[in-house]
Amino acid sequence: MSNRKLNGRPSMPEGKRSFRITARFSEEEYKTVQELEKTLGVNKTEIVRARLLHNGAAIMVNAKEVIRELDLIGTELGRTGNNINQLAHYANVLKLKSVFSEPVIVRFNEIFELHLEQRKELDTTLRKIIRILGH
Repeated sequence: MSNRKLNGRPSMPEGKRSFRITARFSEEEYKTVQELEKTLGVNKTEIVRARLLHNGAAIMVNAKEVIRELDLIGTELGRTGNNINQLAHYANVLKLKSVFSEPVIVRFNEIFELHLEQRKELDTTLRKIIRILGH
């Protein structure tokens, strides 16, 4: 066992933050910062640093919330895709039996249209997220 005394965290060769800026906030402003901290899941220092150093244009994203929302969209797309597959299978069975079922065709078209709308919404949302995170 070594007798070497450990002095905490190793020193940072580059990017060491040696300077401190102190700011005072009104109660309302401080509550806003606390709310951002809670919502975004980052500490106050990171919020202030991001806002200051990126000319106020920095947009902070709560990754957990984004993933949760994308998961909900993915789940819904999976459901409609499953319904489309079931209806397509049923339509093929009816076709093999030379039986035409207008309600099946109508329902298939409705579900497929919903699926296409959800895909378009997902594409738009993902483009927005990519644009925001790219700044």
